[in-house]
Amino acid sequence: MSPADALDDENTFKILVATDIHLGFMEKDAVRGNDTFVTLDEILRLAQENQVDFILLGGDLFHDNKPSRKTLHNCLELFRKYCMGDRPVQFEIISDQSVNFGFSKFPWVNYQDDNLNVSIPVFSIHGNHDDPTGADALCALDILSCAGFVNHFGRSMSVEKIDISPVLLQKGSTKIALYGLGSIPDERLYRMFINKKVTMFRPKEDENSWFNLFVIHQNRSKHGSTNFIPEQFLDDFIDLVIWGHEHECKIAPAKNEQQLFYVSQPGSSVVTSLSPGEAVKKHVGLLHVKGRKMNMQKIPLCTVRQFFMEDVVLAAHPDIFNPDNPKVTQAIQNFCLEKIEEMLENAERERLGNSRQPEKPLIRLRVDYSGGFEPFSVLRFSQKFVDRVANPKDIIHFFRHKEQKENTGEEINFGKLITKPAEGTTLRVEDLVKQYFQTAEKNVQLSLLTERGMGEAVQEFVDKEEKDAIEELVKYQLEKTQRFLKERHIDALEDKIDEEVRRFRESRQKNTNEEDDEVREAMTRARALRSQAEDLASGFSADDLMSIDLAEQMADDSDDSVAAAANKGRGRGRGRRGGRGQNSASRGGSQRGRGTSLETSTRSRTSKASMPTSRNMSILDVFKPTRQQPSQDVATKNYSEVMEVDESDVEDNIFPTTSKTDQRWSSTSSSSKHMSQSQTAKGIEFESDELPRASLYILVLTASGCAMWDAATAWLDEQCHVRIQDPNQQHSGLPKWSV
Repeated sequence: MSPADALDDENTFKILVATDIHLGFMEKDAVRGNDTFVTLDEILRLAQENQVDFILLGGDLFHDNKPSRKTLHNCLELFRKYCMGDRPVQFEIISDQSVNFGFSKFPWVNYQDDNLNVSIPVFSIHGNHDDPTGADALCALDILSCAGFVNHFGRSMSVEKIDISPVLLQKGSTKIALYGLGSIPDERLYRMFINKKVTMFRPKEDENSWFNLFVIHQNRSKHGSTNFIPEQFLDDFIDLVIWGHEHECKIAPAKNEQQLFYVSQPGSSVVTSLSPGEAVKKHVGLLHVKGRKMNMQKIPLCTVRQFFMEDVVLAAHPDIFNPDNPKVTQAIQNFCLEKIEEMLENAERERLGNSRQPEKPLIRLRVDYSGGFEPFSVLRFSQKFVDRVANPKDIIHFFRHKEQKENTGEEINFGKLITKPAEGTTLRVEDLVKQYFQTAEKNVQLSLLTERGMGEAVQEFVDKEEKDAIEELVKYQLEKTQRFLKERHIDALEDKIDEEVRRFRESRQKNTNEEDDEVREAMTRARALRSQAEDLASGFSADDLMSIDLAEQMADDSDDSVAAAANKGRGRGRGRRGGRGQNSASRGGSQRGRGTSLETSTRSRTSKASMPTSRNMSILDVFKPTRQQPSQDVATKNYSEVMEVDESDVEDNIFPTTSKTDQRWSSTSSSSKHMSQSQTAKGIEFESDELPRASLYILVLTASGCAMWDAATAWLDEQCHVRIQDPNQQHSGLPKWSV
C-alpha cells in the first residue's frame, strides 16, 4: 500500500495497534512505579495526534488480574482524557452487536451509546494476566467496558468449542472483519484446534471483499509439544494476524509462506523482565487498511525506560582471568565495572534530545562464571550504582553454562530453561509442577492427584490469587476417587486399593476432557468460596461488627466462670478466654492460668471479716464474675490437688455444649430462666455472695455425676459452709449447664 493511498481518508482505516501494556507493573517501586502509566499516556496521545479511527489492543492491558485502585483510577483517567470528545467516528458497525458483545450488559459499541461521547473507540481482547475469573467470570476489562471506555470482544463463553464471529466494520468502500480470541490455556486451545472445535465465521456476502484481521493472545514460540499455537492452525483466509503475549517487538508484518497471511507481533510496551527479548526497542503500529491492502507504520515509543543487556563469559578471557589467582575476584569486579560504565555511557548518549525518557536506565550484565570462578557479592557491588540505574539489586546475574546432555526423554534440563531466555522460553508454574513430578523419584510421585490438575491449581493460586484452588482440587479429586472405590466394591486390602487408585488415576490422565472438567469444577468451588467470603465481609458494616463484638463480650460476662470450659468437655479452657479462672484474674490486673480462681477464693476466705452480710443466692448469681478486686497482700493456699481430682473424674460427655451463637444472643433470657429456680428445691444454702467460683465449679461437676461426691460435699460443708444433698434424691433435676 503506497503512502498516497494512505492519504485517502474517506476509504482508509487508520488503526493504532498495541499489546501487553501491563498497567500497574511494579507500581510500588519508587523509581519504576509510574512507567506503565507514562507509556499508556504516550500511546493514547499518539492515537489522538494521528486521528486514528480506533485503537486495537492485543491483551494484557493490566499486569495483575485484580489491579489496584491506583491502577484502575489512572487507566480510567487516561482513557477519559484522550478517548472522549466531540470528534465524530467515521466508520460504522454492520454486524449483529448482540453476538459480538453478548456477554456484556450493554451489548453495543460504546460510541453508539446515547449517554457517551466517544471520539476514539478502543477494541481489546483480554490476555492471560487480565483474563476473566471468579464465580461471575469477570475481568478488569469488564469494568472498563461497563464504564464505556473499552469495547471488550473476543471472549469465548464455552469450553467445549469456540465459535468466533467477527465484528464487521465499514468505512467508505473498505470493509474489515475483525476477529478476536482472548487468552485461553495453550494446551486446551491446541487440543481444540486438533479436534476441529474452533470455527471462524465469515460474512455470507462478498467474502472476498473483506479485509480479515485476527487478534490473538497466545504463545507463538514453542514452549513444549502443546504449549503454543502454531500459525498453521489458523485459517488461511486471514489477511493479518496481530499476535499478543510475546514481548519481543517484531511489529513488521512477516508472511507465513504456508498459510499466505501476515503476522505482526507488536511486543510489550514496557520492560517487564530483564531478558534479551525485552531489550529490543519498543514500538506501536499505525495500521492503514484500504480495500484488501494494508500498510504497517512503526512508531517508536519515546517514554519507555532504556534497557541495555550484555553477556560476559569469564572463561573466554584466559589472558585476564585465572581462577587460581587469589586476586581474581577483584579483577572480575573491575572488569564488570568497566562493562557497566560502557552501557551507562551508551544509555546517556541515546537519551540526549529526548527529555521524556526516564533518566535511570535498566542495566543487566550476565556473567558466566563456569570454569572454576566464584561469584562476588552483587549487593555490595551494586551500591556503586544506586543513584544511576533503576535496578541496582539485580544489575548483575551470575550463571553457569551447563553442558547439554543427550536427550533421553527422561530428564528435563531446568538450567537450560532458566539460563537461555534468548530462545523465547518462559518458565511457567504449571510446567514446573508437571516436569518435576514426571522426573521425580518413585517415592515422591503423585499417586492420587494428577500433575496437570495440580499444576493448573497452583497457577490459579499464584496468578489469580484463588487461595482455595489447591485445597478444593485435592478435595474434589479425593471425593471422586472415594466414589470410584465404593462403586467398584474393592476389598479392604491396602494393595488392592493402591492398585485401583493407580488405574483410576491413569484413566483420568488419558481422558483429558474429564480432567479438564475436574479442574473447572474445583476452580468453580474455589471461586464460589471466595465470593461467599467477600459477600459475608461486605454484608457487615463497622457498626454491625462492633455490636456483635459487644454482644459477645456481654455473653462472656454473663457466663464468666463457665466460658473457659465450654470448648472442651474436660474443661481445659483452650479457647481465647484462657484457662479456668483466667477471666476473674484478668479483671484483677494479672494474667493467670489454671488455678487462679482457687487462689482468689482463698484470699476471700482469709479476709472474711471484710465480707458483706450473708444472704441466700441463686446458683447463677454465684457463677457471675465478682467485680471486687482481690486483695494482693493476703496469704494464699494451694488447692491444685483438689483441681486435679476435679479434672480427672469428669467425663467428656457430662457437659453438653451449646451453640456459641445461642449464648451470644440469648444470654439474658437464659440467665433469668435459671435464676427463677428455687434455692430450697435444690437443697443449697449460701452464706456469702463471695463464695469462690472454683468451689461451685466442683459443686456442679459433682452434682452432675462426679464419683467423688462424699469428699466434695464434706469439703464444701467444712470450708464454704455449703450444705448439699445427694443428687440421686432431691437434686436429680439439677440442670447440666453447658460450660
